[in-house]
Amino acid sequence: MSTTRTDTPRQSTEQTTTLRAAAGAAYFPIAFIARFPFAMMVVGTLTLVVAARDSIALGGMNSAVLGLGSALVGPLLGAAADRIGQRRVILLAGILNSLALMALAWVAFSPLPDVAVLVVGFVIGATSPQIGPFSRTRLVHLIRTRLPVERRAKSLNATMGYESAADETAFVFGPVVVGLLATTMTAAAPMIGAALLTLVFVTAFALHPTASLDVPTPEAPAVQAPPAELRRPRILVIVAGALGVGLFFGTVLTSLTAFLATTGEADSAGLVYGVMGVGSTILALSISLFPERFRLTHRWLVFSALMLASMLGFGLAGGLGGLVGAMAVAGIGIGPTVVTLYSLAAERAPLGRSATVMSMLGSATIVGQSAASALTGAVADGAGVQVAMWLPAGAATVVVLAALVNAALGDAEAVSARAARSRRRVGA
Repeated sequence: MSTTRTDTPRQSTEQTTTLRAAAGAAYFPIAFIARFPFAMMVVGTLTLVVAARDSIALGGMNSAVLGLGSALVGPLLGAAADRIGQRRVILLAGILNSLALMALAWVAFSPLPDVAVLVVGFVIGATSPQIGPFSRTRLVHLIRTRLPVERRAKSLNATMGYESAADETAFVFGPVVVGLLATTMTAAAPMIGAALLTLVFVTAFALHPTASLDVPTPEAPAVQAPPAELRRPRILVIVAGALGVGLFFGTVLTSLTAFLATTGEADSAGLVYGVMGVGSTILALSISLFPERFRLTHRWLVFSALMLASMLGFGLAGGLGGLVGAMAVAGIGIGPTVVTLYSLAAERAPLGRSATVMSMLGSATIVGQSAASALTGAVADGAGVQVAMWLPAGAATVVVLAALVNAALGDAEAVSARAARSRRRVGA
């Protein structure tokens, strides 16, 4: 019978007292900066294509195609990393991604047809290195093999909180870097900058000693659960939750921008959206302070319900003050929800499939965000902004429903476990 526990080490390793000591002082800054190229890609390609081709529609389509490429290929990169180790996968993806970014900087201004721009955009997304999922996989492995047993649970919570905060920080400041480069230099500068960052920091991430953790060898080949384990309800429900989070991000930003545009305050959309990011980051970093009896299943239920409540207020808000209040409450809900999803993924990933599961969550979020942005924009144009303002509540409902299904699955497993213990006692 196959197991659903995460990877176990093939050999004992020397234990350390902190994750920082186990990973090395250079690991965290390298892994943090290596996230920026992807955070710059969506906005950067949009800025470049709009400037070069004078078409907002083509720019938006190119960003969507980029997200689609990442969503389709991302889990395959995770599966390859589980099979042969992260280093070769990241190095290859990083080199191809840098070349694709440089290619787009030329193709966008070339006489080639629009379809060429879309093809390069897809390649950029497909080759984008999965830094967030891969970093989580490495750190979870270190926690489970290098830290004392009594420190592992708390360290895992704190690490998932940090990783979520790092992702959000990169995605907040990545577009800022794009704006600075595009306004002070040229529209192609963000793509060139992202390519250089990829070559330097993604390569450094690939070459870091943590990339060689648990790499399969001929003497110790990869031991993996069957692929069917990835389709178990306990895994799919987390992916569904991540999809809902992506829908949430996409509907909120697009509907918020559309609403503020009607009031003449479109320039403040980024600042209002940032209110959610501040609360989300603070709560994500504080997740280790939660008591252990506040179980992951219950956290998902509580904080996703808070997301839904905030978006009901968002739909009812008639002005800037109401929107700011709704976004502040949403930040309190979304941060712990994202941390909880990745903590559950770390806990439930089948043997030898950790990077695959983490990449599945990341890809589901990207798919949700890309699809929701396009849908919300269409609804705002066709049915009106007020209708679009209620779409975030629908997205939050998806996250709540997934949380309820997850809780039901947990209850069913608990009943089965109790029944099995009873049968063993009767047999004894």
